[in-house]
Formats: sequence, C-alpha cells, structure tokens
Amino acid sequence: MEVKINREIRNYTESIFFGLSLRQFFFSILACGVAVILYFILKEHLGIETLSWICILGASPFAAIGFISYNGMPAEKLILAWIKSEVLIPSKLSFKPTNFYYEIFKEKLKKEEC
Repeated sequence: MEVKINREIRNYTESIFFGLSLRQFFFSILACGVAVILYFILKEHLGIETLSWICILGASPFAAIGFISYNGMPAEKLILAWIKSEVLIPSKLSFKPTNFYYEIFKEKLKKEEC
C-alpha cells in the first residue's frame, strides 16, 4: 500500500468529486452549463460546426478559471493583479544616470574655473 504525500503541505487540495477539487468541479459545471445554454440559444441560427466552436469558446474561460493557477494565485487573483499592474497603476521605469562624483565636486570645479 502506497500513500502519496505532498512535499509542501500547502499544496494539498482535497478532491471532492471525480478527483476534482470543489473549485474545479464548480467551474467545470459552470462551463458545461454555458456551453449548453449557448447551444440552445444559437442552434436555429448557425450550423453545427460553427455552433460547436462557439460553445467551446464560450465555455473555455470558465474552465480556465477553475483550473489555472500561476505562482500560487488562482485565475481571478491573477487577472486582478494584471489589471492592477498594467491598467490601474502602470509605471514607466526610466533610467537617468547621475554622476555622483561630479555632483560632489561641482562647486569646487566651478571655483577653480573662475
């Protein structure tokens, strides 16, 4: 009998349904629901191939939110951090070199020139 133990205890996630965590299961159901709703709304207006691609594209953001994590942040925290850093508080870093040696002796050099 073998029991798998994570090296880092904070990485542990409890699987609840079908080996998925509660978060993954919830967003999987939500993605399926969005795909079904899109199918029934658009089936009279589009062909089956186009409709299948629209269902996939409509469901993929919800599935991604449930499964993606980057640097320990879930997708919604990652999106908020990106919006904050790139849109709300963008900072343009510029390099302005300063010659500290010249600044220290600037007055002395002016006196010598006179």
